[in-house]
Amino acid sequence: MQIGLVGLQYSGKTTLFKTISDNGTHGSQTQKEEASIEVVKVPDERLNELSKIFNPKKQVNATIEVFDLPGLKMSEDNKVKITSTFLSGVRNNDSLFYVIRGFKDDSVAHPMDSVNPLRDIEFLEVEFLLSDLAFLESRLEKLKRDVLKSKDEKLKRELPVIEKCLAHCEKEMPLRTLQLDENETKLLSGYQLLTIKQLAIAINYDENSIANVDTEIAQLKSKLDKAHAAIIPFFAKIELELSQMNDEDRAAFMSDYGIKESALSKILRTSYEMLGLQSFFTVGEDECRAWTIKKNYTAQQAAGVIHTDFFNRFIRAEVVHYEDFLKHGSFNKCKEAGAWRLEGKDYIVKDGDILNIRHS
Repeated sequence: MQIGLVGLQYSGKTTLFKTISDNGTHGSQTQKEEASIEVVKVPDERLNELSKIFNPKKQVNATIEVFDLPGLKMSEDNKVKITSTFLSGVRNNDSLFYVIRGFKDDSVAHPMDSVNPLRDIEFLEVEFLLSDLAFLESRLEKLKRDVLKSKDEKLKRELPVIEKCLAHCEKEMPLRTLQLDENETKLLSGYQLLTIKQLAIAINYDENSIANVDTEIAQLKSKLDKAHAAIIPFFAKIELELSQMNDEDRAAFMSDYGIKESALSKILRTSYEMLGLQSFFTVGEDECRAWTIKKNYTAQQAAGVIHTDFFNRFIRAEVVHYEDFLKHGSFNKCKEAGAWRLEGKDYIVKDGDILNIRHS
């Protein structure tokens, strides 16, 4: 899974990326034309607690790729120009975070000359919408020609879907707000449309704005209903300091500033929610590991994430939920309390389940 950080120059996007990178698995960063990718460990206190109990040889967190796209700059004609190269980079992500400047700093000029989060969000939305419109218009024109001279049933099924999407975009609505069924989504999946991607908006404030942030976010949300996006406030400079502290100092520092959750945790948690993801665990003396799956995955599908053979040779899954295991303290006590179960291949795995897969 890859999330993309998108924003104007001097929004604090790169500082946020550095904050996330400092929490990541170092040595995995790559850079190309100012863009960077970092594989980041997904923090999970449940996994930490399980590792304390089992004392495994290694703990393996789930990971996510964070892609920092180059900040958008002013061109020579004093306009922010979005290039085809930039749009291509955006398309490669599963979900997007708009990183928006909410702080004022006279020493760092805003590319559009003033701080206005609503304007910046709408700028990005419009540009991405125009890109989707151009693609859909072109695709529809080609489909109409091809359907007339082809017996391909897939093309015939695709035509009304493209028409439906185009009509929605022409109403200036992002595709993420359009109801699509599973088949329609599958037909569109190869096109990497920009406004169909799940979106969150991260607004970068300074420490002087902490007291007013909730009010400002509420006002912004009231004006962005059609965007269907989560809005997350963060404080880039503070977060960068936090990422370089030990656990004890970090907790005290966050308490002093009234920060309840780090930017890393908020971004990763929001990404999981946007993409409909959850975690299950496997535990033991050798390894305690978190696995990422889609919500509503069956036990057999979850087994396949661990190993393909486990899917093909699945028999049963031993299941204990994390909360039950923590309450009772061992698998044997969970069995005695009726919290340990044997489930078949159609069991829907819940977030926080501990699984042991029986296979042939």
